[in-house]
This record gives sequence, C-alpha cells and structure tokens, in this order.
Amino acid sequence: MTINSIYILNKAGTLIYQNDFGNAEKLSHNSYIRLGSTFHSLHAIASNLSPVSGSSSGIEVIETEAFKLQCFQTHTGIKFYVIADPNHQQLEELLHGVYELYTDYVLKNPFYEIEMQIRCDLFDYKLNRLLGVRE
Repeated sequence: MTINSIYILNKAGTLIYQNDFGNAEKLSHNSYIRLGSTFHSLHAIASNLSPVSGSSSGIEVIETEAFKLQCFQTHTGIKFYVIADPNHQQLEELLHGVYELYTDYVLKNPFYEIEMQIRCDLFDYKLNRLLGVRE
C-alpha cells in the first residue's frame, strides 16, 4: 500500500506543504499549486451543495481505480489530504497522525509564521518516519 503524496492547504486554499513519496511522478511547482487550489475550490463547492444547511463538510474521500484521495479538515480550516493506492486502508488515521505532527513540529516552531509555507526539517523527518520512508 503506497502513499503517493501529501498536501496541506491553509484556510484560504493556498498550498503550504506538499511532498511526494515513492515513485510518484514529479510535477512542476505551478502544477502542485494548481492541484491544491482546484481541490480547495471543489471542497468549497461540495460543502455548499448539501440540501440540509450546514450539514456537509465538503469532500472527504474520492475513490477511483487508480488512486484514493482522503481529506481531513481542521476546525480552523486547514486541509490535509493524501493521495494513495486505492486499496490503502486507515488513511483517516494517517491524516490525524500528520495533523499531530503539524501541531507538534510546525505550530510550536518559533520561526514558523501561520499560513505560510512549511519549511521545517524536523516535521519532514517525523513525517517520513510516520510513513516508514527510508532516506
């Protein structure tokens, strides 16, 4: 079961973190930004399509034959989403683990400015350990 990519979007839909794992095809920086903002827009549209007011939280899972996309949105509007093998289970738990790492190693970093690009080596290291990636 392979994790292909992890994305983190701020509440405005700006891509603040992206990392590819395994043999995922590398894209240009602009393509990653475009993917992040497209997902943010689709998530916002989906949250407004619910027939019952306030009952939808947007896109949580997209499953295809080629991949599975799982999203976790925090109460502050930060979106974490992962693209993985379609047979991968427990992606929700994985995203909660990534969120814990984000709160422990990014938000508690005195040099990190909220809503800005995440550039934290310790976060990258712990994320790789969580995913079992060998460096």
